[in-house]
Amino acid sequence: MKLQGKTAIVTGAGRDIGRAAAVKLASEGANIVFNYFQSATGAEQTIADIEAVGGKAIAVQGDLNKQEDVQKLVNTAMDNFGSIDVLVNNSGGLVSRKKIAEMDLAHWQTVMDLNLTSIFLVTNAVLQHMKSGTIVNMASQAGRDGGGPGAVPYATSKGAVMTMTRGLAKELGPDIRVNALCAGMIDTDFHNVHTPDAARKGFEAAAPVKRQGTTDDAANLIMFLSCDDSAFLTGTNIDINGGMLFS
Repeated sequence: MKLQGKTAIVTGAGRDIGRAAAVKLASEGANIVFNYFQSATGAEQTIADIEAVGGKAIAVQGDLNKQEDVQKLVNTAMDNFGSIDVLVNNSGGLVSRKKIAEMDLAHWQTVMDLNLTSIFLVTNAVLQHMKSGTIVNMASQAGRDGGGPGAVPYATSKGAVMTMTRGLAKELGPDIRVNALCAGMIDTDFHNVHTPDAARKGFEAAAPVKRQGTTDDAANLIMFLSCDDSAFLTGTNIDINGGMLFS
């Protein structure tokens, strides 16, 4: 029980990596407060999965680009559990694939806000209360290699998350450690929507591990970065991509 008595906020935990991370942290003793945007059904499933491993969880609906919704999330954690010890900034997305010459400012700004501004708003609010602990950000392999076709805004925002991770590690150490995942092909709704099956099969054929990643693969790394097992790591952007990119 490596997080016994601690409280974790996990954003975007109504499905996929966020849900797996929330359940994993709860299985190690953490109280979970998590955000979801649209899927109340998904949030209910996350709560059920957390309770199944003996954990406690509270779901908070909201838009993380609205300061009042972010504050509601943070207040819920403090009012119910009295501390915030772990923050997992998982929310984000691609929105849609568009080439730079074909997109308007609204699309660019939407992707930047979804992946970057939201992390600023949540982290800023959490730091009013977190005196020690860990922050885990969700970057991407796209932040290293520029992403796939039509994903320049997404890749750019994730590259910024990587830089933000390094800067925060310097600013918040030694009491708060900050690290990030650079995830590659993880089997999630993200790729169900945005990545053709042929590309996913091609990944499996080319990857040294010969498979896509699972949400549990990502959750295990998030857990490692959230607890004292990673006590000498901060400012790192860790590749988790089945060996498809070595940095």
